[in-house]
Amino acid sequence: MTDKIELRKKAKNIRKNLPMKEISGQLVDLIRKNKVYCESKNVMIFYPTEFEVDLRELFNDNKKFYLPKVDGEELLVCPYANDLQKSHFGIYEPCSKPVNAVTLDLVIVPALMCDKRGYRLGYGGGFYDRFINKYGQNFKTLCPVPKELFVENLPVDKFDKKVDFIITT
Repeated sequence: MTDKIELRKKAKNIRKNLPMKEISGQLVDLIRKNKVYCESKNVMIFYPTEFEVDLRELFNDNKKFYLPKVDGEELLVCPYANDLQKSHFGIYEPCSKPVNAVTLDLVIVPALMCDKRGYRLGYGGGFYDRFINKYGQNFKTLCPVPKELFVENLPVDKFDKKVDFIITT
């Protein structure tokens, strides 16, 4: 676990020095060219924190978008609306009522780093790993990451779940 803690610090420091607005625009363009994204109608996306990949431009696409909302140890799937409030994690979450996760075709997953095997380094809460473990047979997963944070191998624990696609600049 210490490896992951150190990698999280390293990734956050790298990310602070990246031109994230430019990288986010490139990742949005690449996502829009992805076959799975193009074929998906119901997409869960994450609302960006400071220095994180910002995919909000995708909200302009002709799809139904959802945002995650933390409820205890679980992620709820809530329709995107402009009515958002800041959670105790400091992340904007929807105020809308949750829907069943099987509604989703695609989940775009945040990460600090990804590796070539499809594993991601998250923020340490395990929310997405639990969510993918519980519902992942119903949708595809995609993780956008700057090339500077795309590595050969990450340390993996037994509860870590791979994503189906990694998109990098």
